[in-house]
Amino acid sequence: MELGDRMNQHALALVDVRKRFGQTEIINGVNLEIVAGERHALIGPNGAGKSTLFNLISGRFPVSSGSIALNGTDITSKEPQVINRLGLSRSFQINNIFPKLSVFENLRCSVLWVLGYRYSFFKRISALRDAKESAERTLEMIGLENRREKMAGELTYAEQRALEIGITIASGASVILLDEPTAGMSRSETDVAVELISRVTEGKTLLMVEHDMGVVFDLADRISVLVYGEVIASGTPAEIRMSKKVQEAYLGTAVDGDEE
Repeated sequence: MELGDRMNQHALALVDVRKRFGQTEIINGVNLEIVAGERHALIGPNGAGKSTLFNLISGRFPVSSGSIALNGTDITSKEPQVINRLGLSRSFQINNIFPKLSVFENLRCSVLWVLGYRYSFFKRISALRDAKESAERTLEMIGLENRREKMAGELTYAEQRALEIGITIASGASVILLDEPTAGMSRSETDVAVELISRVTEGKTLLMVEHDMGVVFDLADRISVLVYGEVIASGTPAEIRMSKKVQEAYLGTAVDGDEE
């Protein structure tokens, strides 16, 4: 398949993506294709380059070489706000919320730009009915209606993560990147988060970085394994679980007789 065809037929398509910091190559020729509506997990040991790859896709870092396409549009090294307007939104490992604004105000702020509102001293934000309605819908989706007026900084950690996910999806982006969405959670909190992620990303394309393999196998349709800046395997959860190469590189000692 030609390069253009590969980039046009997927929600996300990375072709020979590389990233160097000085003389050190962190991402070493990554090829990754994610079809629309797929939930795809990116796993790998610490230092494998997962967050760097997220930063390349979302525009926080420029690509050293290679190409990245979003729904057939070349987004290679474009600014993050441009990529967001084209339909990609992401969360971060560390909560990225406004702690001194209420839950509702956080969600309302997240939809202003996508609804076409720019900086203005002549509009009352409370009068923006479409922004209010969009924020209310998201509030209901993430199950924080009873925390509507609570300051975001006063929420529990798990609630803050839910709010972060709400902010990420509020723009209506078709492609969602979640960076370790359940990190630091208890098992019961993780179970709630998995149900939330499954529900709010229905019909969307999801790419997530996650260390909890239970979460990965519960959520992902497909999994890619990144080791030392290279994708060493991609496949269904069952294929990844049984891969001798993956077991040796990441999941532990391979079981005798497993196929690669």
